[in-house]
Amino acid sequence: MGAEPRDDPSIDAAAAAGVAAVRAAAELCDRAQGRLAAGSTLTKGDDSPVTVADFAAQAVVCAALADRLGDFDLVGEEDATDLSGDQRSTLRDGVVALVADQRGEPVAAADVLGWIDRGRADGSTPRYWTLDPIDGTKGFLRGDQYAIALALIDDGEVVLGVLGCPNLPNADGSRGAIFLADESGSWAWFGGSAVPIRVSVASPASLADARFCESVESGHSNHDHSARIAERLGITAEPYRIDSQCKYAAVGRGDASIYLRLPTRPGYREKIWDHAAGMAVVERAGGVVTDVDGRSLDFGHGRTLAANRGIVATDGRFHDEVVAAVQAVLDA
Repeated sequence: MGAEPRDDPSIDAAAAAGVAAVRAAAELCDRAQGRLAAGSTLTKGDDSPVTVADFAAQAVVCAALADRLGDFDLVGEEDATDLSGDQRSTLRDGVVALVADQRGEPVAAADVLGWIDRGRADGSTPRYWTLDPIDGTKGFLRGDQYAIALALIDDGEVVLGVLGCPNLPNADGSRGAIFLADESGSWAWFGGSAVPIRVSVASPASLADARFCESVESGHSNHDHSARIAERLGITAEPYRIDSQCKYAAVGRGDASIYLRLPTRPGYREKIWDHAAGMAVVERAGGVVTDVDGRSLDFGHGRTLAANRGIVATDGRFHDEVVAAVQAVLDA
């Protein structure tokens, strides 16, 4: 990790809005983690959990963007219809209470639901935001790592990424970081720092000196394949395991050199909100992110990375070798 402060701490309006929105959501989630009451979690159709904090964080981000930017399009993970009906009243009331607490004023349930539904865009417009309000909900529920991931996409390209990692441990002993990836590079506010510091990827002397970053949840990627790829590359270090898009943060600031998200089933395509902000952090820090076939990620196909399969994120120096090893193992 570099130690260069940003000479000009000012950022443009979109970046300032994104950082403020993610910071507000991180504060909300930090207070909510570990205090979720019974009945505050539901399960989606894909068996993934979603909590009051997921919905509340999406509402807070959309409200903060609206406060600063006015109108905007956003592709979000959560949908307010999941809070409708009498059977969801406890969950809905919990969401409203969290949003009101974070904003420091009473809020109407209709306003909260409206903010959540700002995330119903389909990605068909040239310029839009994408948001995962809590990436790594299982880690969040365990009291462990999770991320708030917000990115701005323009003509299929990620032009801005903001990644909030409230529980990320820092080298100085503090906890939490907010990463900003813009045209000037990748930057991070660590702990309660007032000035962002430039971050950069690791520079291992050889491929064998590199370190993998893997999901804690094995269902997100194939750990057996990852072990075979590491063996093929001569990498022996224990993987750096962490939940959520914090893995991108770990690669971006040099904690690890390689992050793989390998296909777990035929035909599956990644959601754009799971990768846009993290990809920006790694690439602006000097790394490279492609799919497992070595193709650049294409954010021009709506809510999924329909033209790509899997993810390979590296510090860049040995990216081609890593992709070749991934393909060899997947094709075996």
